[in-house]
Amino acid sequence: MQGGLLYDEWDFRRQGFRKNWCRLNLKRLHAVKGTFVRNTLEKYRGQIIQLKRQFEMLRTQHLFVGRQRDGEDVDLDALTEAYADIRAGQVPSERLYVRLQRDQRDIAALFLVDMSSSTEGWVGTALKESLVLLSEALDSLGDRYAIYGFSGMRRTRSEIYHIKEFAEPYTDEIRGRIAAIAPVDYTRMGPPIRHFTGVLSKVDAKVRLLIILTDGKPEDYDDYKGEYAIEDTRHALIEAKNAGIHPFCITIDWEAQDYMGHMLGEINYTFINDVRKLPLRVPEIYRMLTS
Repeated sequence: MQGGLLYDEWDFRRQGFRKNWCRLNLKRLHAVKGTFVRNTLEKYRGQIIQLKRQFEMLRTQHLFVGRQRDGEDVDLDALTEAYADIRAGQVPSERLYVRLQRDQRDIAALFLVDMSSSTEGWVGTALKESLVLLSEALDSLGDRYAIYGFSGMRRTRSEIYHIKEFAEPYTDEIRGRIAAIAPVDYTRMGPPIRHFTGVLSKVDAKVRLLIILTDGKPEDYDDYKGEYAIEDTRHALIEAKNAGIHPFCITIDWEAQDYMGHMLGEINYTFINDVRKLPLRVPEIYRMLTS
């Protein structure tokens, strides 16, 4: 096996890692020209306007900070305590005001998109529409975000697809890369999760999110199936949490209830039962996660 990056894989049967077991290759999606993005923007024009308004409200959200030496208003709790101190013969605090300041958002989110063969057809279309709506909304918010796809064919050929890096602005080039997303092979989740845990660990942000969009459970062509695949993915997600990263999964898999809670914890995933709702639900979920 030549080229790429090597990653361990967790083998729950022997409670240990298989060292340098998977080879991960980075590929670039080349932007395509066509009508997909334009049609999506037209199809959801009214909803996009509403999403942008909602996200702009997040950006301009204000925060009241109490017990300040000066400010726009009196802090009643602090004033009550100061009065009690005076009655008790103690020196009262001078911090008696409330100051209004902007809530500084410090968020970095990486979206990891399932590009397995099972996403062919309307599932893949809904995933791409979701990314277009999300990017349009995030562009008005200013949060840092990146988008990558993932797929795999055995442990020797796990792949991630560059769509948007954190430093790249949302441009027609990025829109064309989103339009170029297409189904490839299988769903080996461990290597890309471990890779992007490393990427996010180097990002200086108060909140670091790893958001996975998928239509099924982890699985590959070789023995990466069933309990083995679920346990490796679960371990990779635990590694992410230990690194200070918050993973969250959005899935449309009907069987998700059987394994998602074990892999991510009951509050770290959501199941969408109608793929047609996905494009509007993804931005809504992001807004709830970061409010």
